[in-house]
Amino acid sequence: MTIEQGFFTEADSAEVVISRNAHAKDERLKQVMAVITRKLHEAVKEIEPTEEEWFRAIMFLTETGHMCNDWRQEFILLSDVLGVSMLVDAINNRKPSGASESTVLGPFHVADAPELPMGANICLDQKGEPMRVHGRILDTDGNPISGAKIDVWQANDEGFYDVQQKGIQPDFNLRGVFRTGPDGSYHFRGVKPKFYPIPDDGPVGKLLAKLGRHPYRPAHLHYIVEAPGFDRLVTHIFDPDDPYIRSDAVFGVKQSLMAKFQPVIDPAATREAGFEGPFLDLAFDFVLSRSGK
Repeated sequence: MTIEQGFFTEADSAEVVISRNAHAKDERLKQVMAVITRKLHEAVKEIEPTEEEWFRAIMFLTETGHMCNDWRQEFILLSDVLGVSMLVDAINNRKPSGASESTVLGPFHVADAPELPMGANICLDQKGEPMRVHGRILDTDGNPISGAKIDVWQANDEGFYDVQQKGIQPDFNLRGVFRTGPDGSYHFRGVKPKFYPIPDDGPVGKLLAKLGRHPYRPAHLHYIVEAPGFDRLVTHIFDPDDPYIRSDAVFGVKQSLMAKFQPVIDPAATREAGFEGPFLDLAFDFVLSRSGK
């Protein structure tokens, strides 16, 4: 039987606290709290905060909670800027060799975006630099995946999503759902997205400023790719030439998810592609892993 240690000392503080949880009914909770308690006590012993510093830390968490509401989750933002969100994503999305990497979902996904015919233009207000996006959805053996569902969304040329600019952008602007045919290919039109800041008017933003960090995410397109028999993929495509590509505030960039936005200016090539003038061409293939592998 585990003995509940009753006397707290600086030397064995974590062990005493952990022992009090010996009769927890949930074994996973007991395990998790043991690790958290041990690491937290290790940090406090290494930092040796003053009582004033510890109170400031408590007030920071209190203010973070006060910023949370139905449309904003400041604790998720804190998890993001500490790299924890991406670490949890990496642990839960380990892929076999050759499969496309995942990254964070982000807060601006809309579940009921319209399904559009392949090749449609998801930019409803025609603002921004025209762009063609295309590629294939493949399995890890290089075979095309028919009937894959591609849910895509992006910020506009000013760095805003439609849900951030109700009444300014049309509903479902720069969003769409597409399904691949037998060859696994996809293509649609949009506009070049712009980098944008995460919300930085709260305690997390103030923390970033004190740490000398900026709040920006580099330009990207969001994807959710799904197909029967395959693992769901939540990912981005990033612009490698973006000024913040190496310093994403939420650590979402992976080298394998970058693709060049290639300018097409030749009049014959633009006409052939169905554009009235120059446009950007973005090509990217996604590789899905089979479920259970």
